[in-house]
Amino acid sequence: MKIAKEGNISEEMEKVAKYEQVDVEFVRRGVASGRIIVPKSNHRQLEKPIGIGKGMLVKVNANIGSSKKNCDIQGELEKAKIAVKFGADTVMDLSTGITEEDVKTIRKNILSEVKVPLGTVPIYQTALRSLEKKGAIIHMDEDDLFNVVEEQAKEGVDFFTIHVGVTKEIVNYLKDHPRMMGVVSRGGTFLAAWILENGIENPFNRRYDYLLEMAKEYDFTLSLGDGMRPGCIFDSTDYVQIQELLEISKLVKRAWKENVQVMVEGPGHIPANEIERNVKMQKSLCDEAPFYVLGPLVTDIAPGYDDIVSAIGGVIAGLAGVDYLCYVTPSEHLSLPTLEEVKRGVICSKIAAHAVNIARYGKKASEWDFKMDIARNDLDWNEMIKQSIDPELAREKHQRYNNISDEEEVCSMCGEFCAIKLLKDAISKQK
Repeated sequence: MKIAKEGNISEEMEKVAKYEQVDVEFVRRGVASGRIIVPKSNHRQLEKPIGIGKGMLVKVNANIGSSKKNCDIQGELEKAKIAVKFGADTVMDLSTGITEEDVKTIRKNILSEVKVPLGTVPIYQTALRSLEKKGAIIHMDEDDLFNVVEEQAKEGVDFFTIHVGVTKEIVNYLKDHPRMMGVVSRGGTFLAAWILENGIENPFNRRYDYLLEMAKEYDFTLSLGDGMRPGCIFDSTDYVQIQELLEISKLVKRAWKENVQVMVEGPGHIPANEIERNVKMQKSLCDEAPFYVLGPLVTDIAPGYDDIVSAIGGVIAGLAGVDYLCYVTPSEHLSLPTLEEVKRGVICSKIAAHAVNIARYGKKASEWDFKMDIARNDLDWNEMIKQSIDPELAREKHQRYNNISDEEEVCSMCGEFCAIKLLKDAISKQK
C-alpha cells in the first residue's frame, strides 16, 4: 500500500493488472486507496498474486482444516489442492486439532505445496496451545495471542482473520440481550468467553496498533473478522452485528493510515431481501474496503445442500457489490467435508462468482461461455466437456446413455428430437 501511495508500481500489481485485463494504474490507485488488496506475505512466493476489490473479478475462498475429532494431515493438504484445481483463488486453513503440532504441520505443508494466498485464524492455534498447556481456552493471555500471529507471519501466511471488532461493550450487551443463536464464530466465541472471564477488553482491539506494526513488518493482509455474524436468519442485521461493523469501520481507517491492507468480513445467515442493504451498509461505512462474505446463506433449512444455499446468496451479494466469496460445502453445519464435498463447495461458489462477473464485466467474463455455446451449437461434445467447469462430471453424465467415441450428434435427453439438429437439418434442405 505504501508503494502504491508513493505512485510506484510493484511486480504484484503488474501481474494483477494483466490477469484482470485492466490498466496497471487502475490497480495502483485501487491499492493506494484501500479499495483493492493484493494479499501476499513478504516471506512467501506466489505463482499468481491476486487482486480483491473494486473493479476486480469476484474471487472465491475455500476453507479446509482438521478438528479435534478428525485430523488427517495428508487429507487436508489434498483438500487444499483440489480446491485450487477447481477454481479457488485462495485457501484458508482453519485447523483446530488434534494437537498444536498437527496444526503446524498442516499449515506448513499447504504453504509449501499450494501456491495461492493462504489465510488462517490464528486464535485457533492459540486456543489449542492454551488448552494443552494451561487447561482451558480462557486462560490464554495477550502474549499468547500475538505470539501465534507472529509465528504464523514468519512462516509466510498471507492474510489473517482477526476478530478485532469483538469488544467488551458488545459482549456485555449480548449477555444482557441474548440472540437466538448467540455467537457462531469460533474466534468470536473464544474472545467473547475470554472477555467475560477476565473482564478486560479484547487484546486485538486494545492493542490494535501493535497488530498493525506486525502487519507492516511481514506485509500480511488483515481480514477483520465478523465475530458477531448472524448464525441464523432471525439474528440478521441486528444490533450486535451492526455495532461490530461500526467498530470495524473505524479500524479500517486506522489500518489505511499505517499502509496496512485490510478487508472486511461479512455476515453468514441473511435473508435474501436483506443482503443488498448489508452490502451497501458495509461499503458506505468502510469507504468501499473489499468485502468478504461467508455465503451468505439465505435459509436455514437445507443441511446437506448449503453449498447451493450459499451460491444463491453469493450471486445476490455479488450483484450488490461484494468482492470475495467464501465457499460453503454440503457438510456445513453437519461435519468436516470430504474431498468431493470440498470440490462441490468450490464449484458452487465459482459458479456464483462467474455469474456475477458476467453481469459486471460482460465480454471479459463471458468468453468462457462463448466457447461453450459455439461447441453446443456445433454439437461438439468433446469441446463442450472440455469447456465445462467440471469436465470429469460432464463426461461421466454424457456417457451414461451415450458413447462419445461414436461421435453421435445428439444426446439421450432429446435424441432424434434435438432442437439444434432439427433446425440445422431443415435449413440445410432449403439450400
